[in-house]
Amino acid sequence: MLKTPRLSVVGAGPGDIELITLKAIKVLRDADVVLYDALVDTALLNYAPDAEHIYVGKRKGCYTYQQEQINELIVSRANTHGHVVRLKGGDPMVFGRGAEEMEYASRFGLETYMVPGISSCMAVPASQDIPVTKRGIAESFWVITATTRNHQISKDIFLAAKSNATIVILMGMSKLEHIVEIFKTEGKEDLPVGIIQNGTREDENIGIGKISNITEVVAEKNLKNPAIIIIGEVVEQREKMIRLREQMAYKETAQWQ
Repeated sequence: MLKTPRLSVVGAGPGDIELITLKAIKVLRDADVVLYDALVDTALLNYAPDAEHIYVGKRKGCYTYQQEQINELIVSRANTHGHVVRLKGGDPMVFGRGAEEMEYASRFGLETYMVPGISSCMAVPASQDIPVTKRGIAESFWVITATTRNHQISKDIFLAAKSNATIVILMGMSKLEHIVEIFKTEGKEDLPVGIIQNGTREDENIGIGKISNITEVVAEKNLKNPAIIIIGEVVEQREKMIRLREQMAYKETAQWQ
């Protein structure tokens, strides 16, 4: 019996497979087809062992499917198989085109559902003891994609550089030199910067510096996409937490000697 054609757009979280939600796992177990992205850990496909798995990931300069083809694939597989799960890294509503795909599917009569995910824009900094807000330091934060649809740098970065907010930039490594120049123009050479590649994963790579030297840190650490750029005084909290842990460990060691 043919199942009801439907689409569930599901957030897989920031990278660590244990950071997916229970609801996302439940939906995956009910999937007939899973279309998954480049940032999704394939171990999550084990929650849908009987479903068809189709990789539709996009990386800069390398597209398995164009977005229009993904949209068409969602509809065609839903009509032939039933429940399509569109598995996306982070949260599908944060630069994930989740809304676009749901709108397209709805136009063809598909039932659509959204399962939010833990967004990398907050979880990845937090996993490295960098809060995006902290009382007395940062009252707000911006989340910006560095590259717009026409491949130009986002104008919002110019506005953000004028504020005292924490700035979290996604998809920004190719524009890093330009971003640095924007902040230097605002006289913020000493503003702390953290860059986290493959956040929450085993191969995570981290670089900490300032606007004045972050490009050198990137070269030294060989930092590349996928990475998140965090700009703001909150970045210094990471070093404070590291020192606090070291002090606690020293006290515990001394106590037992």
